[in-house]
Amino acid sequence: MERPVRFEHHRWVGDKRTQIVHDVDACDRPEIIEELMEAETFICFGPDELSEARNRGYRRCRCCGSVDA
Repeated sequence: MERPVRFEHHRWVGDKRTQIVHDVDACDRPEIIEELMEAETFICFGPDELSEARNRGYRRCRCCGSVDA
C-alpha cells in the first residue's frame, strides 16, 4: 500500500481509539488505514519504530503482516 500523504516518512501509525499500531508498508487491508485517516484519530511515533509504539502502550495490528515485528 502507498503511504498516506501526511505520513510519507512514517511506517508505523497508531489509532488513538483502539491503541493499535499499523504497519503502513505491510498492511493487508488498506481500508483500515484509509478509515483511520478519515477519522483523524491517528498518531505517529518518534523514532518511527514498533518498539516506540509499544513503549506508549500500542499493540501491533494482526492484519499488518510486518516481516520484522
